[in-house]
Amino acid sequence: MRLGRIGLSLTRNGVLSTARRGPFLVLRPREQGLVALACALRKSFVELGPTFVKLGQLIASSPGIFPPVFSEEFRQLLDDVPPEKPATVRRIVEAGLGAPVQTLFRCFDERPRAAASIAQVHRAELRDGRVVAVKVRRPGLSTRVERDLRLLKLFALPLDRAGSLGRTISPVAIAEDFAASLRTEMDLRIEARRMAQFARNLHLDGANPRIHVPEAVDGMVSESVLVMSFIDGDPIDTAARRLGSEAVFDVGLEAMRAWLESALRHGLFHGDVHAANIFYTASGDIALLDFGIMGELDATLRHVLCMSLPRAIRDAVLKGDPRGIGAVLEEAGLSRGPIDEEALGRDVGLIVLQHLDRPLAEISFPRLLIDIFSVALQHRLTLPRELILVARQLMLFEGYSRMVAPHLNIFAEPDIVTYLFTGLIDARVVARLPDILGRVH
Repeated sequence: MRLGRIGLSLTRNGVLSTARRGPFLVLRPREQGLVALACALRKSFVELGPTFVKLGQLIASSPGIFPPVFSEEFRQLLDDVPPEKPATVRRIVEAGLGAPVQTLFRCFDERPRAAASIAQVHRAELRDGRVVAVKVRRPGLSTRVERDLRLLKLFALPLDRAGSLGRTISPVAIAEDFAASLRTEMDLRIEARRMAQFARNLHLDGANPRIHVPEAVDGMVSESVLVMSFIDGDPIDTAARRLGSEAVFDVGLEAMRAWLESALRHGLFHGDVHAANIFYTASGDIALLDFGIMGELDATLRHVLCMSLPRAIRDAVLKGDPRGIGAVLEEAGLSRGPIDEEALGRDVGLIVLQHLDRPLAEISFPRLLIDIFSVALQHRLTLPRELILVARQLMLFEGYSRMVAPHLNIFAEPDIVTYLFTGLIDARVVARLPDILGRVH
């Protein structure tokens, strides 16, 4: 029945068309341009509910992986999903927090500030005068989401057996991870705990004072409701257009540095840093929002990324010895068999030379990803989910950098690269960054 409804929605919105084949009606792709197809898919995803909206948001927040027309069209799903009715919201809040809304809050804005597939956010004021954001999970999610996740895994099975491509990107593993992430995201208690842990890591010993994280209000967190401090501001791309790129450049770099620190030093990182989740605040700082999707790098992988791999790249660039890169990838468990270390090192070196020796505005991230996947396929490497998630967040930060300073080549600026990585990767590599970057360029 669900497959039938999916087909009906796709047909109604113009993604599919029907054709007669003998006594049967069959569905087939409708011939149309990419813009019309993207619009039709977005409308279908909204109709089909939270799981499909989350897929649409994944497309929107993965620039470079999908065609730009799809990323742009699906951006509407990041913060433009139809909201729940006010009566429904009140019922969920009262059931989740165990008291009437008028008892809990001095005032509660029934118009949501943002409405996403899993939850929507309302501005409210507590009885003590504190302004808060109230995140409210949509009702009846579990049954619908579990049904769609089973279908998603079913679709992934044939892709998983599609030769070397399936072995490299592991569609079933990605579907299972998407399912696990979505189940976790539906429990706002987990989000509150992770948000608090991320903030403790971020501000350890007074670090990163200009990067802010909301704080959950004690006693006002449940599986379906999360009350937290309200942060006023604009998404970083909106702020850049309104105030000018220079106004957000320095603090944007601080945000990128803070995110790298969270991933490479502490292991727990924000896994969805699209523009709507990075706010430029009224005080000129940065706030990270929405901790429903988080990633974790274990100690072994962090050691490889922070120590072994930078040393191997240093030796490849400065000493002309590419063999260490293959050994590092084996150490990380990314190899499914023997590696031709010299050939792999040469291929990685070519990617570096082809993509880093140009301004950000001229870097083709789709081409870069294609090249990385090509090398992984050729050398029988498996890319773990964590690395793919890290790469996606770095691409988002690169996109903001390109928006703010399109003619700057960050990779050619030793001061910027040194700032971003000092204390995070091998200190000897950081000290040689001017030589390394100079040799690359």
